[in-house]
Amino acid sequence: MNASLLYPSQCYLGEVPFWHAKRKSCFWVDIEGKKLFEYNWLEKTGQCRELDYRVTLIVQDKDHHLVLGLEGGVARYNLDYETLRWLIDVEKNYPKHRCNDGKVDSKGRLWLGTLHMDFHEGPGSLYSLDENLLLKKKQDKFTIANGLAWSLDNTRMYFIDSPTNKVHSFIFDESSGHIVFEKDVIHIPKEMGAPDGMAIDVEGMLWIANWGGFGVYRWNPIECKLISVLKIPVPNVSSCAFAGENLDHLITTTARQDLSEEELKKYPESGYLLCAKVPVKGTPMNKCVF
Repeated sequence: MNASLLYPSQCYLGEVPFWHAKRKSCFWVDIEGKKLFEYNWLEKTGQCRELDYRVTLIVQDKDHHLVLGLEGGVARYNLDYETLRWLIDVEKNYPKHRCNDGKVDSKGRLWLGTLHMDFHEGPGSLYSLDENLLLKKKQDKFTIANGLAWSLDNTRMYFIDSPTNKVHSFIFDESSGHIVFEKDVIHIPKEMGAPDGMAIDVEGMLWIANWGGFGVYRWNPIECKLISVLKIPVPNVSSCAFAGENLDHLITTTARQDLSEEELKKYPESGYLLCAKVPVKGTPMNKCVF
């Protein structure tokens, strides 16, 4: 499998692709560029919205607007009026910290990770945010809190702390949101790059974007077995999401970050949004309850 260009966004740090089913649009961000992109799937047109903050995650609320993770907190973005309303602070007292990746669980809770922007070892945490906007720290001592996914039966939560090159499995209590570390289910060889963003398909397999790995790798988390690779024509692959009306395409964000001028000439699609038709469908994204 090979991915091809969908939109030439030229992101320095493209991240967190998201499929908005109602709008028939793909969203993604350039974290360092403080930009929010939208690509209309039917019209094949794109637009860029510039914000005042680094944007690090995108999910959807119950009214089809966006909930964004930012440096310093979480906010709601009204797509009709293009306005941002702050919801809650997250590690705002630590000026070098910011939110990173995040997803919504089956009960509508938002889960989000944090990191130190100089990537110091250990200050990152994993939080959940419930319908009352109560923020709970669930785990800590991470470096780059990244990809999240839940098993199809919602009994396990999969989580990536990128520098470990592992996918961690937590026993997940769906009703309470309580998690208990179970084991490491995937060990990614260093030569494949570092695991970043993650998505899950209808067969329960994990699709993991590998920074420095030229691809999105499909893994069986039960057997710790690599199944297939979606090849990406750039080294720094940051995240992936299922998109399209049938959720049978995989959109992939990439980055120009950490590449030399020579490497950028060699891999000119770095920072673009790429896409591939894949042989299995993804699972629909959950919406926040707040």
